[in-house]
Amino acid sequence: MSVSTRLQLSFINLPRRRSFRYALMLLSAACLPAHAQVSDPLMSSEIFALDSELSELPEVLTTTRLRQSKLKVPGTTTILTGDMIRDLGIMNLVEALRLVPGMVVGDRGSTNPVATYHGTSQYEQRRLQVLIDGRTAYRASLADVDWLAMPVALENIERIEVSRGPNSAAYGINAFLGTVNIITRSPDDTAGVEAYAASGSRGYLRTFTSVGDANPDGSWRLSYEKRKSNGFDSQLEGGEAVPFHDGHDTNNFNFDSIVKIDNRHSVDFRAGALEGVNEEDKDKSGKLGAVTNPDILMDDYYLQVRFNGATSRNHFYHLQASYQNQKRRQRWTIAIPGDVFSSLLPPDSPFPSDPDTFFIADLNEDIEESRQEFELQDTLLVNPDLKLVSGLGYRKDTFNSETFFNGRGNNYQSRVFANVEYSPARWVTFNAGGNYEKTTTTREGYFSPRAATNFIFNDNHALRFVYSRAVRTPDAFEQDPDWSYRPANVRPPFTALEGVRFLIEDLVDPQTSTLGEDLDEEWITSREISYFGQFHLDNALFSMEVRYFNDELDDMISGVINEEEWTIDNNVDLDQEGFEIETSLEFPGTMLRATYGYLDQDGRYTGDPTGLSQSDQQYTVDLLGRLSAQHSGSLAWIQEFPMDLTSSVAYYWTNEVRNTRFERADFRLAKRVDAPDYSYVLALTMQHYLNPEAWMSPDNRIEDHNQFFIEAGIRF
Repeated sequence: MSVSTRLQLSFINLPRRRSFRYALMLLSAACLPAHAQVSDPLMSSEIFALDSELSELPEVLTTTRLRQSKLKVPGTTTILTGDMIRDLGIMNLVEALRLVPGMVVGDRGSTNPVATYHGTSQYEQRRLQVLIDGRTAYRASLADVDWLAMPVALENIERIEVSRGPNSAAYGINAFLGTVNIITRSPDDTAGVEAYAASGSRGYLRTFTSVGDANPDGSWRLSYEKRKSNGFDSQLEGGEAVPFHDGHDTNNFNFDSIVKIDNRHSVDFRAGALEGVNEEDKDKSGKLGAVTNPDILMDDYYLQVRFNGATSRNHFYHLQASYQNQKRRQRWTIAIPGDVFSSLLPPDSPFPSDPDTFFIADLNEDIEESRQEFELQDTLLVNPDLKLVSGLGYRKDTFNSETFFNGRGNNYQSRVFANVEYSPARWVTFNAGGNYEKTTTTREGYFSPRAATNFIFNDNHALRFVYSRAVRTPDAFEQDPDWSYRPANVRPPFTALEGVRFLIEDLVDPQTSTLGEDLDEEWITSREISYFGQFHLDNALFSMEVRYFNDELDDMISGVINEEEWTIDNNVDLDQEGFEIETSLEFPGTMLRATYGYLDQDGRYTGDPTGLSQSDQQYTVDLLGRLSAQHSGSLAWIQEFPMDLTSSVAYYWTNEVRNTRFERADFRLAKRVDAPDYSYVLALTMQHYLNPEAWMSPDNRIEDHNQFFIEAGIRF
């Protein structure tokens, strides 16, 4: 077991909030888009001022793109503040999602993080929209989320909003089950210098540095983060533990700036680059006779510009453009018995003299993906009881892979969206909205509506009734693959096969293969009844949000995709029903938080009954339940003590996924001192795994169930 060190320097002097209740009162300012506190025009006007009547009500932006209190928002949204994430000693971004009811977090393959809401995924996270400051973060052609390469440092997070439930009405096709919106801190709030360093058990290492400045004309921040881990301790092979090559090492650079043109106009500019390696073990992730580790080299960058403007205090807009590029280089060496390839040699090529000769060559799964995205959004506050947001969006996804697509391809999407909030009386609010989108993936257009009625009992309690439909279209690889391998550096005597294209369609079973068949879209129809309430106690605030959901998921794409099988089809319908609870109790210097989620999922095979055997049909249904947990939840307690001490205790559990349970308790003790000119922090974190069995896979082995991390820092 190793320990960590964290160093942080900062020229900003913001005294630590002693009261979590006071922090809650400030949520309405923090809930604006990233940097919105300074980048949105007229931010000092009454539009963005706290309404004294609702000053202690948390507000969200993600659900409809309108700034709404939880009394009026048409759905359930979890808010994770950056301070809470850091105070709980959470060590990486995806781990924070364990605090969200209904979310399952784990690892697949070689410690590749996976996070899903209500499951329905085998491992790829195809049905969850992830945004960073309004920029789409999931991969362009594979519709997956690469959490290891997420270009966000924990120290830069202001808050994470998770809209639980279909949200295609606001964000389009991939917001099928929910939306995760990561909002970063404004450069106005981080002027100065910060630096962090951290290391811990299993080779954990994380460093962070940033420098920035702020003045009346604008602000900027340049930051760097390094993330490194050795991964799991070992994997199982033949019933015995053997070394596991599954670590990662990434370097992430970000630049954020705001230029204030005048009181009505500003420009946000963001850019970033990430490079690193994601280690893949040949025995776990190797394909086609791999004899070397197929490590993935990552090389990403992004650019984002947003122009904010206003014509009046009640009418404002933004125009946003972004470009991101993700490059993955994955190569490995294979060794396959040569008799398989001897018959493929040209007649004039030398024939292997030794029948035991191996075919040795290099293969690759290199891919480069890019996305261009444009968005125009307009917000009109007609009066305090009528608000309208609308906009247009356009996206171009480009992918280039010799292996997966035999070259280069593009997909295009265009959409229009709108949401209206109307409160004809103090006790009721109506929301109606939708998104119409056209995509070249299926060459069709789709409308995703949402309607909600919120009955507001008083200033602290509301009951919501929400109906929504959402759509997800197949990603480029599901819909239009051209999968093959071209061996390179072929060793003698098979050099004549250099560059020859070997098609996957020649390897899969033609009796069950669906490779080359068009897929249709998936649909979800969701009905929600939810309650939000706050109870003002003596010197305390108790908050509760309860969600009941009944979802019908039709034409779900299920099946197997690998180099030996391709059986995906729109062949499963699912019914999901359950409830989720999120509560918090806050005193000055104390926060208690609890979440629980219950999910009941039933599935049925709806594909061609003659295409698969009964057992394969059931397996296809079961695939969409591999990450669906019936019970999950969390408990958290953050406590401030005299002498500038702060402690936290957290308990996370998920029961069960693939016949495994996750149970972990985290403990953190920190001493933080805020002086007029500097501050410093010292902290010790321990993670204790209560369940001796490996989570999600027998290869995810952690030999010492007590993991330790130490943080130390100073701030000027």
